[in-house]
Amino acid sequence: MTPEQIQTALTTKAYDFLRTDDRLNGTIILLTLGGSHAYGMEKEGSDLDIRGIALNSKENILLGTDYGQVVDTPTDTTIYSFHKMLQLLTSNNPNTIEILGCRPEHYLRLTPIGRQLLEQRKMFLSKICIHTFGGYAGSQLRRLENKAARLVGQTQNEAYILKSINNAKYDFKHRYYPHDDSDICLYIDRSMQEDYESEIFMDVTLTHYPLRDWAGMWNEMKAIVSSYNKIGKRNEKAIGHDKLGKHMAHLLRLYMMCIDILEKEEIITYRESEHDLLMDIRNGKFLDDNRQPTPDFYDLLNEYEKRFEYAKHNTSLPDAPNHKKIDDFRMYVDEKIIKGEL
Repeated sequence: MTPEQIQTALTTKAYDFLRTDDRLNGTIILLTLGGSHAYGMEKEGSDLDIRGIALNSKENILLGTDYGQVVDTPTDTTIYSFHKMLQLLTSNNPNTIEILGCRPEHYLRLTPIGRQLLEQRKMFLSKICIHTFGGYAGSQLRRLENKAARLVGQTQNEAYILKSINNAKYDFKHRYYPHDDSDICLYIDRSMQEDYESEIFMDVTLTHYPLRDWAGMWNEMKAIVSSYNKIGKRNEKAIGHDKLGKHMAHLLRLYMMCIDILEKEEIITYRESEHDLLMDIRNGKFLDDNRQPTPDFYDLLNEYEKRFEYAKHNTSLPDAPNHKKIDDFRMYVDEKIIKGEL
């Protein structure tokens, strides 16, 4: 679909919620493409994903409430509240930070405040992206290997789980009550369970620590373990729908985006220079006769992993986002809302 066709689609009844929902009517500051269209990896029949940001209301600001996001499943549209989006961008969430790096013609709606957000996008970038993008890529690789029926042993699977948890743990110190890394030590050791060769153990030495913060960390770690347990149940369905090539392409795309952020401090969502390669992968040119990823694909993946490793050790990005600049921008926007200027 062309940008013009997409703009026309937004005027149809299916998208009336953008105009009738009180949280969105007149408050959307940015509306753009998501998914394959945003990456330049769409095929004929690809779903149209719409992503956006809407301002919080005066009531939200003064009462300290937040609706978080509005999701319309039939149209695959997600509109984040301004406050929720700032939180996700600060944590370098890959699914939302890509909203700030789309092609100019892919911004279907962009107000002056939305444009200011795009112009100041570098305030969100930090070394946290190493772990968020790395975690997403690692999870995507594990799904890929399982979906390709290249099932790993139980011991290796534990190592994958621990790596994903450690990626998530990196950001705990920025979002939960302060603690030293050594206060929560996770490691793999011989298991006493009959069906396990080894498993992840933990040594925790937290004292006088807020229960709710510990519950938050525990729930995140538990969700990672649960996600790996569910992977096998999705294998047959994914292979049946021939989605393996798509997973392979998105795995490399994640590395490409993060390398750009680390090396250039730029968010490049639309992969123009790698378009042909990514589409070849998505269309199955790196699958063998048994629908398994070819050795050439794993060689390519290995090259991007090496580039990622080099970039993360040589990046000039700060350890954390520019919290002061982010807070100042939020206060600037919220003040305008309270004064009725937005």
